[in-house]
Amino acid sequence: MRWTLKPKPEANKLAHLKEALQVNNVVATLLLQRGIETYNDAKTFFRPSLNDLHDPFLMKDMDKAVARIETSFLQNENILVFGDYDVDGTSSVALMSSYLKTRTENVATYIPDRYNEGYGVSYKGIDFAHDNDFSLIIALDCGVKAIDKVAYANEKGIDFIICDHHRPGDELPKAVAVLDPKRNDCNYPYKELCGCGVGFKLIQALSSTEGKSIDELTEYLDLVATAIGADIVPITGENRALAYFGLQVINSNPRPGIKAIINQVKKEELTITDVVFIVAPRINAAGRMKHGNYAVTLLTETDFELAEEYAAEIEEFNTDRREADKLITKEALQQIETQNEKERFTTVVYQEDWHKGVIGIVASRLIETYYRPTLVFTKSGDKLAASARSVSGFDVYNALEACTDYIEQFGGHKYAAGLTLKEENYEIFKQAFENEVSKTIDKSLLTPEIKADMQIDLPQVNDKLWRIIRQFAPFGPGNMTPIFMSDNIRDTGYGKCVGEDDKHLRITVTQTGKEKLVCIGFGLGDKLDVISNKKPFKTVYSIDENHWQGNTSLQLKLRDIKQ
Repeated sequence: MRWTLKPKPEANKLAHLKEALQVNNVVATLLLQRGIETYNDAKTFFRPSLNDLHDPFLMKDMDKAVARIETSFLQNENILVFGDYDVDGTSSVALMSSYLKTRTENVATYIPDRYNEGYGVSYKGIDFAHDNDFSLIIALDCGVKAIDKVAYANEKGIDFIICDHHRPGDELPKAVAVLDPKRNDCNYPYKELCGCGVGFKLIQALSSTEGKSIDELTEYLDLVATAIGADIVPITGENRALAYFGLQVINSNPRPGIKAIINQVKKEELTITDVVFIVAPRINAAGRMKHGNYAVTLLTETDFELAEEYAAEIEEFNTDRREADKLITKEALQQIETQNEKERFTTVVYQEDWHKGVIGIVASRLIETYYRPTLVFTKSGDKLAASARSVSGFDVYNALEACTDYIEQFGGHKYAAGLTLKEENYEIFKQAFENEVSKTIDKSLLTPEIKADMQIDLPQVNDKLWRIIRQFAPFGPGNMTPIFMSDNIRDTGYGKCVGEDDKHLRITVTQTGKEKLVCIGFGLGDKLDVISNKKPFKTVYSIDENHWQGNTSLQLKLRDIKQ
C-alpha cells in the first residue's frame, strides 16, 4: 500500500471556517477537503433538505419529455418502461412504472435478457413494443448511444424518451427527449446523478405539473438511494440529499420488496455501505443469474407476503451467484499464473463457459490480487463479451476508446465498462489494450493507495469528534469515511491475531501512555510482528464504534500499519 496525505487547506480558509462554525482544526480540515468553505455550505451538508434539489426543468429536454408523457396520458397511449438489468436499471424501472401507474393504467415494463439481448436498448424490446401497441418507450439507465435502435423504433412509429447518465457519443439518438446531465449542451447544475436519479428528476417534473411538492415523492427515495449506492456515483450535491432521505425511508418505511430483503438478513439500521453490500447484490443477482424481471417484480410488489416469496427466490439466485463468482475467480487466477502474465500492465482473461452474469464481480476480485486495469471475457452468442474494471485514478473508458478498431460495441464509466468483440479480434485487442494502458497509465497507480485526510494524535480521538464524523454520513465517492494517520504508536502488550486462520489483528494502542484505544485490523494478521514487543509503528485508520455485550465504545479500524 502507498500512503498519501491530502494537502492541508489554505490557512485563511481554515481560520475562517473554524470561526464561522466554532469547530476545531480537525473538523474544519475535513470539511474543507470536501469542498465545504462557508457556514451555508456546512448547513447544506449537515442538514440536507429536499428543497435544495435543483429544478428538474433545468435539465435539457425535460420540457419535451414532460409534454410527450402528458400527451400520452391524454390519448390513452401504452407506455413501455425499459431499463437495464443491473440495480440502477431495475430500480429505475420500478420507480418510473410505479409513478406512472398513479397516472395511467397503460404501463408495462421491459428488462432485456442479459444473455439473448445484451446491455441497453434492444431490437427485440422494440419489436415487443411494436407487437403490443406501445407508442412510447421510456428508457432508463441506457439509450444515450442507441442511435440505430431509436431510428428503428421511429420507423415503427414508436417514440423514445431516454433517461441516462452515461457519457454520450458525438451524436445523440433522434429521441423525443434525451435526458442526460452529461450531455455537452446540458446546463443542469449537477452532473453525477445515476440512472435512477435522472428518472427521479423526470417524475419530479411530472408531479410538479400536478402541483405536487417534492415531499410527496419521498416514497420513491428508497429506490434512488439503493441505485446511488450500487452504482458507486459520488455522494455529493443532489446525490447526498437523495441518499440521506432515501436511507431514512429504507430504515423507517421501505417498500415491501426492500423490507423483505432486510428481514432476511435481520439487520436493524442500514447505512449506505449496508445497502451496497446487502441490498444491492441481491437485486443484482436476479439479472446476473436469471432475469432482471425478478428484481422489478420484487421492487414493485405491494403485498408484503408475496414480496417475501420473491425475496426468498432472489436469495437463491444470490447464493448461486456467490458460488459462480468464487469458482470463476479461482480459474481466472490460475489462468494468469499459467500464462505467466504477472508483469503486464493489464489483466485480460477469457474462458468461453464463464457465467456472463458474474464476470464484472470477478474483474473486481482480480484487481484485489493484481492491481491493474482488468477485463474478463466470456462467450456470448457468436461474440465475446467482457466486463472491465479499473484501478483508482485510471480511466478505463478512455483506454477502451483508443482500441475501438477491434471492438464491436462498448459503453460505461471511468472505472467500469462493458464491451463485445469478434472472437478473431481477441488476441489483437488484448495486445492493443496492454499497449494503450502501458503508454498512458501513471505507474504509481499500479500500487493500491490509501489516502489519509490528515495526521492527528490519538488524544484527539474522542466521543465529540466521533459524534461529528457520524454526521458526515452517508459516505461514498466524494465524501469518503475520514481516514487519519498517526505515528509513534505502541501496542500495550496484548496484541493478537483473531478470526479464521488468524487473518485479523486486534490490538490496544497508546501514543502518550495515558490514552488506550482498541483497534481491529481486518486482513492485517500478517502484520503482528510489526507491532510486537511494543515497537513503535505508524498507522492509517478510521474511527468506528464497537458494540459488545450491551456496551458501546470507540475503536480504531486499522487500514494499514508500517514500522
